[in-house]
Amino acid sequence: MAKNQTADILWKEGGVPVATRFDDPYFSLEDGLAETRHVFLDGNDLPARFAAGFHMAELGFGTGLNMLATFLTWREVGSPDGVRFTSFEAFPMTVDDITKALDAFPEARAVATPFLSAWRDGARVFDLDGFTVEVIIGDARQTLAAWQDKADAWFLDGFSPAKNPELWGDDLMMQVGAHTAPDGTFATYTAAGFVRRALDAAGFDVERSPGYGRKRHMSRGTLRP
Repeated sequence: MAKNQTADILWKEGGVPVATRFDDPYFSLEDGLAETRHVFLDGNDLPARFAAGFHMAELGFGTGLNMLATFLTWREVGSPDGVRFTSFEAFPMTVDDITKALDAFPEARAVATPFLSAWRDGARVFDLDGFTVEVIIGDARQTLAAWQDKADAWFLDGFSPAKNPELWGDDLMMQVGAHTAPDGTFATYTAAGFVRRALDAAGFDVERSPGYGRKRHMSRGTLRP
């Protein structure tokens, strides 16, 4: 896959971007910011687990909404030192599309200017008041295997497993497990059986928990010792 492929976007009513490649929206049609907080922050017991050097990783950067929600929460709890956020993204959105998408979330948009400026300049590693972000561009099936770090918490936020199965396959979930620190966790909006089985095989104790909005269930788990 070429590294410079960008996302093809179709805009739905209400300002929701849809990835035409996968025919799937980037965030909840109800309230994407609230869904992020429920699934990825609460699902990983954040911000309670934040500590100096805590490292989050994500499959699917998209609009950057998960990153900004995490940044807001990190700031609310006193900005612990050395917290990092690494995301893996195959088809990065343009800065204009990201800006348009974030306009739907005034709370996130209010703190997004430094991120948008860095993104417009082509930076994929940037610092937001001590919150360090890196976005690794390329097919996660290759880039994650080559990654030399481990995450304390994973945000698994690829498009729907039915439409983007490549980002939920057994081999990639094994790489997620291999790149998780001891006592590390994951959370994801999907409760698809094959995803939960793949994460169990990757070394996680997997549980189903209440989803956000109309989604009955989501999944979360902790790496087994």
